[in-house]
This record gives sequence, structure tokens and C-alpha cells, in this order.
Amino acid sequence: MSLIPLRPVLDAAQAHGYAQGAFNVNAVAQAEAVIAVHEMFRSPAILQGADLANAFMGGRTDFANGTLEDKKRGAKNIADAVKRFAQDSPIPVVLHLDHGRDFDACAAAIQGGYTSVMIDGSSLPFDQNVELTREVVRYAHERGVSVEGELGILAGVEDHVFAANSTYTNPLSAVEFFQKTGVDALAISYGTMHGASKGKDVKLRREIPIAIRECMDHAGIKGALVSHGSSTVPRYIVDEINALGGDVQNAHGISKEELRAAIPCGIRKINVDTDIRLAVTRNLRELFRDRPELKTDSRIGPVWELLDARREAFDPRVFLPPIMDTVMYGTGDEGTVALVTDAMRRGVKEAVGTLIVEFGSVGRAPLVEQVSLEEMARRYKAGEV
Repeated sequence: MSLIPLRPVLDAAQAHGYAQGAFNVNAVAQAEAVIAVHEMFRSPAILQGADLANAFMGGRTDFANGTLEDKKRGAKNIADAVKRFAQDSPIPVVLHLDHGRDFDACAAAIQGGYTSVMIDGSSLPFDQNVELTREVVRYAHERGVSVEGELGILAGVEDHVFAANSTYTNPLSAVEFFQKTGVDALAISYGTMHGASKGKDVKLRREIPIAIRECMDHAGIKGALVSHGSSTVPRYIVDEINALGGDVQNAHGISKEELRAAIPCGIRKINVDTDIRLAVTRNLRELFRDRPELKTDSRIGPVWELLDARREAFDPRVFLPPIMDTVMYGTGDEGTVALVTDAMRRGVKEAVGTLIVEFGSVGRAPLVEQVSLEEMARRYKAGEV
């Protein structure tokens, strides 16, 4: 199947009362693994590339300083890979931009081949957030591309997104935001946090999505609610990383029980990034423990050197620059490099497969309408969605 917009996937989740995981990828091998594990469970798939992930996939190893040109190259690289893996897939696949920081970043992702984008204007005053989001919606919908906005502020750190404290989403403001912008989905703040340090025993404010959903239904507004900062940060993986020489401290996620309880309250898309980073990092450390001769290998020895030097790190982008061609294009995935990419794929499948089951999207692929971007653009123009 070709890639489809986000809207049909979320419409199916809303109609049938489950949530769809959305999983961040930073390498061709990770994208391949996310699609493969969704195929195994016959689940729709949402792959996400963050704004700075596009810079990384464009060859900028210091991705925090990525330029718009870097992001354009990276968006095309990841979109080309996802299209290739999705082409013969029996499931619907969406490629979604996570935390687009401005209009240009969203436009670059769309031009590169993304079928859905998020514009994060949550740090702006309400009226400015509305105006920015409306501008992205206008551009994206003309091309059949779905749009997610954000209202309310999540504490924590993820790439360039940082806030010391959370500001919960006001349900009435959320309804007004949907009405004024025409977004397909809205990320809300209801107790989740970005990053691996969310605090122990986090309790989600489920009354917030309940109130928003009730207000939306009363006003006849269609759209989906999204949970950002929702990684579960499995304790066993953190412990394994540290036993293998890592130094990951103060790592606590949102419990699976809390996330499952939020789904009947109206949450339809749940974003996960940190769980994948942790599982991949654990597998890389395990590889070099089990095959110590690889530490001096000419091709992947430098990966070990970065792992050893940055024991506190668990973002694979820190360790992967020595094999950037394989990361960006999937080329050179052979010999000892293939041992690294195999470790990455297995980590992705472990983290993602568990959550596909937890969120309830197993076997849901046939429920999703296969809508092309051209048809979606027509529906947006005709006001049918």
C-alpha cells in the first residue's frame, strides 16, 4: 500500500474505541522494523520523524543545529525509506512529523513525502498558536496532508522541546482551537511529560480528555486527541543498560495501566520515543559485551567508542554517526554493520510490539479506509471531514 494521511487512521480509532501508537524513528532500519512489527499484529502503523530527526537523517550529526536544508534532505530520506517498506505492506502506514517548530519545517516535511505533520505552537499565546496552526492547516490540507496541533504545555525535554512546568489544557479552549484551526488532531496536556524522567507513579488527569471529548461531541466537532510524552520507560531495560555499563538515572515513565485507562477517555494517538531509544541502546551495549572483538572492528568499533564515552546517553543518534550512510539510506548494511542494524531492529520490535497490544490496535488494519492524498485533498476542500 502507498502511504496514507493520518486522518483515516484516527477516524477508525475513534469509531472503534482504541488508541493508535505513534513511534519515532531515526534510521532506515528503525523504520523497517516499525512497519514489520505492525504487519505481524495486523495493526495500522504511524511512524514519526521529529523535526530534529529530519536534520539527523539529512546528515547533520549535531542535529540540534540542523538547518532547513538539512531537514529537507532528511525528510526525503526517511520518506523514501518508509515508502519503500510500505509499498508492498498489507497494512496502512502513515509518516507523521513530530513537533514541527514552524511553518517552514512542516512544509519541508510535506515536500519530502510526509503524509501528516504536527505544528507545535503550544509555547505561543493562544491567538498566535491559532494563526500559525491555521496557516499550516491551509497549506497541508490543500495537499491532502493531515495536521496535528498542540494546546497546553508538557514539562520535560525532547530534542528542542523544553518546559520546566506543565500547563494543563483548558477543555473550552481546546474546542475553540479545533473550530478556529480545522486541525485533524490535538495534542493535549493532561499529566504526561517529555523525556525519560517523568517522575514516579504519575497519575494522568483523565478528566481533561473526558471534558474535551464531551465538549467536542456537543459542538459536533470531529477530531482526535493525542497523548504526547507517553513512553513507559521499562524499568527492566533501564536496569539492563546500567548493568551493561550505562549510567541512566532518574528514569521513570507513564505506566501502561495509566495509558490504558486514558483510552476510553478519548485518547486516540499515543506518542512513544524514549522506549525505543532505551531498547536499541541496551541491544547495542549487549552486542559489544557478547562480541568484544567488535570493539576494535574498523567499521563499528567507533560505535562502541561513543557508547563507552557517553555512558549516560540512551539516544542512539549519539552512537550512530560512524555508520551514517546506513542510517540515512540503508546502504552498507552488511558484515559487522548488519550486526548493529539487527540489534536496532530487535530493540524497536520489542518496544513497539508490546505497546501495539497494550493500546488495542491489534487486528485493526482492515478498519482503516485507504484514502490517497489526492482524495483527502478533495474531501478537505469540499468540507467533508
